[in-house]
Amino acid sequence: MIRDLYNVRPQPREGDPTPLTEDEERRARATLFHELGTVIAERGWVRFPAYSPEERRRLVDVAHRLGEHWGQRVHVVAEDQCALRLHLDGYGALPTA
Repeated sequence: MIRDLYNVRPQPREGDPTPLTEDEERRARATLFHELGTVIAERGWVRFPAYSPEERRRLVDVAHRLGEHWGQRVHVVAEDQCALRLHLDGYGALPTA
């Protein structure tokens, strides 16, 4: 006997983050677009944490959207395994303390 399962989603493994819904993902990207865009517009670069592949993909997508919005490329560089740096041309060097 075959049973159809409706509205069933796979559960994440224990300890894995719960994936965002489509609406949550859209709102997260819109918030990052505005917040990171403001900082990049003010100082030319921003550093933001990205601990998972999903967060890294989200930041890369936001950088591409910002680049299309401004008409210039927004570069994405992994600073380490926990953070990405988004910057405009001319702001690629790390700031000195």
